This record gives sequence, C-alpha cells and structure tokens, in this order.
Amino acid sequence: MPTRRPSHDGAPAPEAIGPGGPGGPVEFLRERLPQPTGADALSVRSQLLRVRGRSVAWIPPLVLLLGVVAFDWATSGNFRTISWVVLVPGVAAAICGLRGTVAVAVLAVLTYKLEDNGWPHQFQSGLPDFILVVLGGLMAVLACAVRLRGERRMLHMQDIAEATRRTVLRPLPAGWGGLDHAAVYLAADSVARVGGDFYDIQPGPRGTRVLIGDVQGKGLGAVAAASALLGTFREAAYHEPCLGKVADRLETGMRRHVRYGAAIGRDESDRFATALLIGFPPADPGHMEYINFGHEPPLVVRPGEVRRLPPGGRLPLGLGDLAASGHQGPLRVPLAPGETLLLVTDGVSEARDTNGRFFPLGDRVARAVAEDPRAAEPGRLVRLVRDGTLRHCGGRLADDTTIFAVRRPHPPGGR
Repeated sequence: MPTRRPSHDGAPAPEAIGPGGPGGPVEFLRERLPQPTGADALSVRSQLLRVRGRSVAWIPPLVLLLGVVAFDWATSGNFRTISWVVLVPGVAAAICGLRGTVAVAVLAVLTYKLEDNGWPHQFQSGLPDFILVVLGGLMAVLACAVRLRGERRMLHMQDIAEATRRTVLRPLPAGWGGLDHAAVYLAADSVARVGGDFYDIQPGPRGTRVLIGDVQGKGLGAVAAASALLGTFREAAYHEPCLGKVADRLETGMRRHVRYGAAIGRDESDRFATALLIGFPPADPGHMEYINFGHEPPLVVRPGEVRRLPPGGRLPLGLGDLAASGHQGPLRVPLAPGETLLLVTDGVSEARDTNGRFFPLGDRVARAVAEDPRAAEPGRLVRLVRDGTLRHCGGRLADDTTIFAVRRPHPPGGR
C-alpha cells in the first residue's frame, strides 16, 4: 500500500498515492511536513499555508477584515458594510487552528464595535448586527473545533492504514537477497492506501526467491488474502528445496484462506490471485526460473534491448483444481548479471488514456533504454514506468499499481 521511503536501490520512490492526484501538492506536503498529533494537530490545508515552518494562515482572514473596514469607510453612511466582518471568523475556521480562530473572532467583534461607533449615530448599524457578528464568531469557533477533531481522526486512520500497508508490504533493505531492487506501489484508493497488490523478496539456502501478485477484488478481503499469500511465501521460499514446491505451497495457502473466509461467513468463493514466482539459483548466476500464475509476463531490460519472457505457467492461485493436467514446472531462462527484470501488475498494463488506449509498456521502456542505457537500472526504470503510467491515464488509476524491478548485480571486478 505515506511517509516517503528510499527505493531499494537508494533512489527515492513514492508510495501509495491515490487517484485524486498522485504526487499532488497536499500529498507532497503531507509526506514532508511534521504530521499533526494530539491537541496540536494542524490541518493539511493549514500546512499549505506555512513559510519556513511558521504558519501564515492568519493572513487571509486579516486581509479580508481590513478589506471590509476599508470598503465600509469608502461607502456612504446609507450603505454600511461593516457587518460583513461576520465572514472573517468563518474563513479563519476553515484554515486556522482553534486559538487562531478565537483570536480572529474576537478581533472581528472589536473591529465591528470600533468601526460602527466611528460613524454618526444615524448611520450606525446598531445592536442587531453586533449580535450577528458575535454569533458568527461563536459558530466559527465551534466549526473549527469540529473540523480539527475530524482531521485528527482522519490522520489516526491514515496511520493505521500505513501500519497495515507496511505489515503486508514490508520494507526491503538495499541489496536484500543479493539483488538490486526498486519498487513503487500506487494505491487506487487514496483513503485506504492499501490494496490487493503484493510483492516480496525472500533469500534462503536454495537461493533468492521473488514474488509479485495481484489478488482479485478490492477492500479488506483482498488485503487479507495478500497477507496470507505473503506469509506462506516467506516461509516456503526459505525452506522448500525447489521452486515447484513453493508454488504448491502458495496454491494450498490460497485455498486455505478461501476456506477460512467461508467458515467465518465471508463469501470469498471466487477469490483468486495472479502471481509471478521467480527463483535465482545460486549455482547458476546466468539463469533464472519462474512460474507464472496467470500474471503479466515479465520484461527483461538491458541497455539497448527489451525482451518479454514467455507467459507459460499455471492457472491463478486458488484455481489450481480446474487444471486438466498436472502442474507445470518452472521455466528456466537466461538472465545475465546486470539485466533488470521488470515486474508489474495490471494497474500498469491496463492503464488507459482518454481514448481508451492501453499503456504501451514495452514500447515505452524500449525507447527509453535506447535513448539512455542508464534507464535500465532498477531505480530509474521504476520511476520511468511510474511517471509514464500516471501521465498516460491522467492520474486516474483504475486499479492498484505495483512496479517492481530486480537484477543480479555484476560480480566484483565484472563489467
């Protein structure tokens, strides 16, 4: 499924940005500014009104107050506008903290009293408008308190969603499993910030194993299924001697999760997951093996060349019983050190522009590495695909999107 963390090859990569504006200003500032907590919570909107760490949210209501006073003096006594100061506390309630709103409300009342008394008696607005300004200030303070309470609750829920996302998609340290890697996850749900996409790297005695996948459906059910599959993968990838056994364990894990959901009354009879399971045998650094569970085939990217691996493999996880014959074993393909394996979920392959055209992933990557060989590096490649996908669909993600790039580094002293 944000705080901003470095990508796995040392380059910064964004996390969990929703469709309402990936990389937009509110999300951008929320990742970089101190987050409000407790009674001192500040709204995200008020954080936009900060310069060098100091709030300038008081400036708009103050400017409005001065404008009302100036306009009132500029008009004749038959057209009084001083009662418009009732709008000033309302503006403060939308962007200021509680103390700032109280201060602005008091200032509006005092300004009204002084301004109104400065006119001759026959031109004064009088007590009714004074009561209106006082009641407007009180309602503004109450509205500000309600707004801040709701924002604190929202931030608390976002912290819970972030903790859930980091539990499902654990942070991967640089060089984990002997691989250079980078990943970015873009959640289609900007509120939940977590979905059914999953990925992980698990080193073990039989070499490093990699998994990426996408659970059918959305919501907490998809998150729970992704968590169950990742738990099974982390255990099986470490202990099982061959990749086929890991695949069997994943299939069993998915079935067990569906049965458990049915037992507790949750209808998950049609739940399945596409996935791509990859193994890097330590004794054969020039090859890799993989099993495809109905997932998008990976791309192998190197400077000046992009090739797509054969789709091959099995039915999606959870649908293995429908196979007419036995399970297919892993495919073994050449993968030289320095060649990057690009893995994506259908959020990339099914991204559409306004004309309904799909994102041309292979062509876009091929053109980029032809122009700049460094684009084949995992960090650059992930950013390239992320930016291209968001531009292609105009930031409107229809599905959770994961972009994952891994490669074996060149041996010491190698090219």
